[in-house]
Amino acid sequence: MEFLLASALGVTTACGVYLLLRGRTFPVVLGLSLLSYAVNVFIFAMGRLAVNAPPVIAPNAATYSDPLPQALVLTAIVIGFGMTGFVMALAVRARHETGSDHVDGAAAAHEKAHVR
Repeated sequence: MEFLLASALGVTTACGVYLLLRGRTFPVVLGLSLLSYAVNVFIFAMGRLAVNAPPVIAPNAATYSDPLPQALVLTAIVIGFGMTGFVMALAVRARHETGSDHVDGAAAAHEKAHVR
C-alpha cells in the first residue's frame, strides 16, 4: 500500500509540474491544483491515522490519532480553493486585456506585430 500511495503521489506531482510548465494559463492553474492535491495527500498520509483511537492523548491510551495533519489539510483545502478562484479571475482578466492566454504575453505581442 505504501508503494501505491508513493506512486500515486509521484504521478500526481509529475503531472502537476508538467502542466505548470505549459505556456497557457488554464494548464498552469490545473498544475497548481494538482500540486496542492499531492501536498495535501502527502501531509494527510504522514499523519499516521489510527483507527478507533482517541484524537487527544489520554493518560491510559496506547495509541492516539494526531489531529494536526487533518487540521492542516482542511485549512490548505480552503485556502487552495480561494487561491484557485483568485488565479482564475486573474487569468480571465489577463485574457481580456492581452487577447491571449499565454502566461508571458509574448505570443499576444507577436500576433499584434504581424497584424500591422
